[in-house]
Amino acid sequence: MTTTATPAPVIQDSSMTTTAPTPAERATAIGPVLAEHAARHDADGSFVTEAYDALRDAGLLKAGVPTELGGDGATVAELTALQRELGHHCGSTALASSMHQHVVAFTAWRYRRGLPGAEATLRRIADEGILLVSTGGGDYTHPRGDAAKVDGGYRVSGHKRFASQSGAGTVMSTMFVYDDPDQGRRVLNMAVPIAAEGVTVADNWDTLGMRGTASNDIVVEDVFVPDERVLANRPYGVVDPPLQVISQVAFPIISGAYLGIAEAAYGAAVAAAAPKAESPLVQRQIGRMQHRLRVASWALDGALAAIGDGDTGDVTPSHEAYLAVMMAKAEVAEAGIEVCDLAMDVAGGPAFFKGSVIERAYRDIRAVKFHPLTPEATLVETGRHELGITGLLA
Repeated sequence: MTTTATPAPVIQDSSMTTTAPTPAERATAIGPVLAEHAARHDADGSFVTEAYDALRDAGLLKAGVPTELGGDGATVAELTALQRELGHHCGSTALASSMHQHVVAFTAWRYRRGLPGAEATLRRIADEGILLVSTGGGDYTHPRGDAAKVDGGYRVSGHKRFASQSGAGTVMSTMFVYDDPDQGRRVLNMAVPIAAEGVTVADNWDTLGMRGTASNDIVVEDVFVPDERVLANRPYGVVDPPLQVISQVAFPIISGAYLGIAEAAYGAAVAAAAPKAESPLVQRQIGRMQHRLRVASWALDGALAAIGDGDTGDVTPSHEAYLAVMMAKAEVAEAGIEVCDLAMDVAGGPAFFKGSVIERAYRDIRAVKFHPLTPEATLVETGRHELGITGLLA
């Protein structure tokens, strides 16, 4: 008879190093806090304050800050995994914080290139815990607002929509249209303090889903922005190289949040299906959901591979990578909506009640189609590229 020796116990030396938990693993640890308050904030339409306290305490709001400036130096892939995990517990927290995370990641990209203001902003995120608000989804290639040149800078006005976490934010990363006498219509990317005179955060976020994101409108009236807070000067109506980089950084992170929401609905549906697991119809529905989630996950992994999995600063402008990201986002959108629809079918009547994870995910997932490019616009843009039509118009 062969015997197997019992291995000797391993004595851990106190000098041995241990691997620190990843941002996604730390998100798992605080998940119960997010889940505990998610239904109440959804019902009230109030901001997910407890979740943000937990994110800040866990150091997750500075995850994308380079290590030498006090953060984790998280890659785009790691930030995507973080937001995906948050989506398992609270969709509003995942989406709202993804808006902060992607601006942090792009600021880290600017820091790696020695661009002005980036280091100071990243240090404030790490040391003071400030939040960055993005209006890029509502602006993108055709911003809502205008800039006029004055001595030392610009005076800007505009009405910004879908400004997530606006009531808790410190600095707004936003865009305005400037009619340059020499270059024509331009888009100016700017950093505007939310506390600046002339900036007003409305209290008008009352929507079907994502109700805890506090994505209130921000009204900007004749606000002075100095030249040093102009982060980019780009052509109007065009996805140029800087916007390609912003998109390559931002949309995997945002897509991760939505994929996490769909996975949460799937998990709840599988649990609800247990008493009727012998039903061929239920088996097919569960199989279909798993199929769509797996393919969407592969698409997101492929997009991350296309932009590279190294330091955020390594991301380079690429129309092909930009399209890969947009195609992955479209796949997550279409799969996520189908999964949440099927989860409602599988769970039946109980999922129709307020407070159900599936009911909330069913509503939250609808917002995925509003981010540029929409799934249909992605098909058009991909077709243009394949047919050799230039211009990169969005």
